[in-house]
Amino acid sequence: MEDIVSVRNLVKRYGSAIALDHFNLQIAPGEVFGLLGPNGSGKTTAIHCMLQLLTYDKGDIDLFGQPMSPTRYDLKRRIGVVPQNVAVFEELTVRENIDYFCGLYVPDARERKPLVAEAIAFVGLEDYAQVRPKKLSGGLLRRLNIACGIAHKPELVFFDEPTVAVDPQSRASILENIQAMNAAGSTVVYTSHYMEEVEDICTRIMIMDKGRTLACGRNEELKAIVAAGEKIVIEAQVPEAAVMAIGKLPHVTRVSYDEGKLEVACSNGEHNVADVLAELARARIAPGRIWAEPPTLNDVFLEITGRELRD
Repeated sequence: MEDIVSVRNLVKRYGSAIALDHFNLQIAPGEVFGLLGPNGSGKTTAIHCMLQLLTYDKGDIDLFGQPMSPTRYDLKRRIGVVPQNVAVFEELTVRENIDYFCGLYVPDARERKPLVAEAIAFVGLEDYAQVRPKKLSGGLLRRLNIACGIAHKPELVFFDEPTVAVDPQSRASILENIQAMNAAGSTVVYTSHYMEEVEDICTRIMIMDKGRTLACGRNEELKAIVAAGEKIVIEAQVPEAAVMAIGKLPHVTRVSYDEGKLEVACSNGEHNVADVLAELARARIAPGRIWAEPPTLNDVFLEITGRELRD
């Protein structure tokens, strides 16, 4: 099956700074593709180049199996964009905003009317159709932002951190909507700083930094690449010397201690918990609660990049 997105050796410079360094990306139809990277890693630049909102120095971009260019309006009509920053008109109502943005792709008002109604229902804004954006909560504004980007039923949708600063209920609703869109046939490119979201909804994930791909695959494949094992969490008062000693144990890849909680990341080993407890016993430390967790995407990201996602 032909890729719906194909980016090959993309280079983008800002003066002497390289934002994208021979960046490559392939996305198959029907995927929910997660694009992860610290701030400044090149995610947004890559998306803007794909959408032809930025010029670039070198490389090839194909969408829907065809070369993308600034004048390929036939391809752009098949794409939806939900930006991180809410982009709506304050003087228009919810319905009027959605109708305006849908009109950029569907000029016939009669054809737009059912699409707008469906988009309003899709994001659960039926009770707010005649309300202006300034009277909406942050979560409802995010839903409006999504409706404006997807009312024309795009085949490919870019979501750039759509759940920033929204309440848990709105976040759950947004993620359910994205999964429903995907189930209805849309391919989704998703960026987020919330690792649990990416783990929950993405079929494949790319981790990038400094304009380059560091790893790409399914969640389980990424964990296998870095041989991420369990994370041991212990509630105890642990002095610095003991933390350092635990960090030198076999299979320990990372250790941290903060406010009475010791976290020890380990590669796969048969006696990881026993080894850590033995080291605490040697230091005469009585542990409180102890539990082990499977590796998370955040653990993988930190090991691959050496940085927190928000760095």
